[in-house]
Amino acid sequence: MTFIKDKGYGLLLCLVIAIPMWLLTKNIHALEIVGAPILAILVGMLLPSSFKEKALFSNGVKFTSKKILQGAVVFLGFGLNLATVGKIGSTSLPIILSTITTSLLVAWLVNKIAKVPYKTATLIGIGSSICGGSAIAASAPVINANEEEIAQSISVIFLFNVIAAFIFPTLGGLLGLSNTGFGLFAGTAINDTSSVTAAASTWDTLHQTGGSVLEYATIVKLTRTLAIIPITLGLSIIELKKKERKPENMNQEIEELTRDTEEAVQSFSLKKVFPMFILYFVLASLLTTIVTGLLTGDSLIMANSVFAFLKQVSKFMIVMAMAAIGLNTNVVKLIKNGSKPLILGFCCWVAITIVSLSLQQFLGLI
Repeated sequence: MTFIKDKGYGLLLCLVIAIPMWLLTKNIHALEIVGAPILAILVGMLLPSSFKEKALFSNGVKFTSKKILQGAVVFLGFGLNLATVGKIGSTSLPIILSTITTSLLVAWLVNKIAKVPYKTATLIGIGSSICGGSAIAASAPVINANEEEIAQSISVIFLFNVIAAFIFPTLGGLLGLSNTGFGLFAGTAINDTSSVTAAASTWDTLHQTGGSVLEYATIVKLTRTLAIIPITLGLSIIELKKKERKPENMNQEIEELTRDTEEAVQSFSLKKVFPMFILYFVLASLLTTIVTGLLTGDSLIMANSVFAFLKQVSKFMIVMAMAAIGLNTNVVKLIKNGSKPLILGFCCWVAITIVSLSLQQFLGLI
């Protein structure tokens, strides 16, 4: 009952947006081309701010944008063979590493040139390079970022996520990308899992691929998300080195450094740093691999029917999550908060896009 009271209204609001968008795109061809996830984002964004910001809905909307989306990714793992997951992840690794490096370098350069506050620039650079809000949430405590810096960074990331979800399917079509090429492009050039799934779902709808691009792009994106661990650990080392360099109050600094290190070791939790839904996604894929390898005949057909149903559930959950993302997006407030973080986010976004497409061209993947 506590869960329903706390999150029920927000969940219901996202559901009320998602159901008609899902049904409309299934029955009206013109809207099917746009895609239910994109329509859900639009409806969420267009609702009046006075309505969206009511405390009654906030917890449920946050839950939907995070947990429901993660659940959608887990369900997507059903029907995916683990060998396919490994193959796609390894193929995309050079581009993933290049885009991450590019984003971090661009964030550092723009920070120096435009004098963007260090913590904000760091969070935007990491969010752009890895997985948006999840990477920001994992990195913020390491650099002691405050709530305003976190909120601004996430808002910048969300803005370019939404733009990418709208324009990348059209851009990919104009560039003549194959289904695999677009899946790789979306998975490496869009910062957040939510917008990767929205763009890939739209591509699947436009090109009637049966969901293969959504699967491919999601695997690429989840492979990219693994970089949270080394990046977070690297930031921790940098922060410790900074404290070591300060000459004033040396004894006090050493004591604080020692205490902070001990506390960090004692309080370290892989669950806090690493998005556990990725592990569940892999386990779902492992289950599929085992089941499809052992079953034959009618049993295999029945199992595949169950997996197909779970994938449809996953797609609907994505639409719900997109509605929540739209409800959380306040473009007017973002613009009022300052242009420098927006410029930095834009530069990272454009640089990643160019590197992703250029490397695909160079490696002969386009």
